[in-house]
Amino acid sequence: MNRRELLLAGTALAVATGVGRGAATTTARPGALRILILGGTGFIGPHFVREALARGHTVTLFNRGKRQAEPTPGVETLLGDRNGQIEALAGRDWDVVIDNSGYVPRHVRLTTQLLRERVRHYLFISTISVYSDLSAPGATEDAPLEKLADPTVEKVDATTYGGLKALCEGVVLEDFPGRNTIVRPTYIVGPGDHTDRFTYWPWRMSRGGEMLAPGTPSDPIQYIDVQDLARFVMGCVEKPVPGIFNACSPPGYATMGGLLEASRRVTGATTKVRWLDTATLEAEGLVDGPGLPIWSPPAGATAGAALVSSARAVAAGLRFTPLEDTVRATLEWLATRPPDQRDALKAGLSREQESAVLARHR
Repeated sequence: MNRRELLLAGTALAVATGVGRGAATTTARPGALRILILGGTGFIGPHFVREALARGHTVTLFNRGKRQAEPTPGVETLLGDRNGQIEALAGRDWDVVIDNSGYVPRHVRLTTQLLRERVRHYLFISTISVYSDLSAPGATEDAPLEKLADPTVEKVDATTYGGLKALCEGVVLEDFPGRNTIVRPTYIVGPGDHTDRFTYWPWRMSRGGEMLAPGTPSDPIQYIDVQDLARFVMGCVEKPVPGIFNACSPPGYATMGGLLEASRRVTGATTKVRWLDTATLEAEGLVDGPGLPIWSPPAGATAGAALVSSARAVAAGLRFTPLEDTVRATLEWLATRPPDQRDALKAGLSREQESAVLARHR
């Protein structure tokens, strides 16, 4: 028997090798994978970890150790930094890498070159922001990608994010040919999302009174529940399933009106909703800011951003939690946050700003 056969037969795996913490001895079930997650302590990482452990896999995290005070029981954490301090990964091997913290191609190249002979499959979490044109609905995985004027730039901001992610994808494709999966999510939502972009709408519905809603009830929105994303990612690494996939709800699956009504049903609120059209919102300077998250105008340069095709991912096994369940889980998580985070979200309109806009257009 070679080492991998011993692992699959259920022998104990000592994961204390390397510079790490929280190492544990785990008995792998037949077919279990040894998964390395680059990151793992932000928003999506803990969901990936829980899903992997629930399926009987062994998990190692690699990160700077700054976000999580205590290690996750049964999970090894290797400490380092993707900006060159990756010695803890040297001499180790895993079945699969899940890279959910790659934003700069140089950083991704460091790990792909170190691990390409020691890892069977590489899954990279990208974004639909890699597409150069989202003005038309139905963008597929074959649509043209963003290209940076300066491909050496490493500053990640709104103008470079998509182009940098596209370059990171290129690194993975080059260093793991035929042994890669690239997942391009849209807005990732659900418990743990500290951006509050999705959370704002059910939270605002729960506050009562008169609320501002953008566009019309039929305007499409697109998102992916973080738990659906975790299940899809684990399905892709278990088979494995190579390829590129848009991870988003199907076009037309959800609308702004549907989101608000689901929020009303979950909260039991009697909030009065007032819809303001795009022209009014543009005049108020609200279209391009953080005040109306998730929604985008149904016409213009981003008209197709909420109508991206997810058909390929659905064929590969992506499934969707009912919107009402996502709203409920998000609000339950929100209730566990400190009071100052529950009452002052990072996205959406302040009550003063909302009241002023509504008063001007009453």
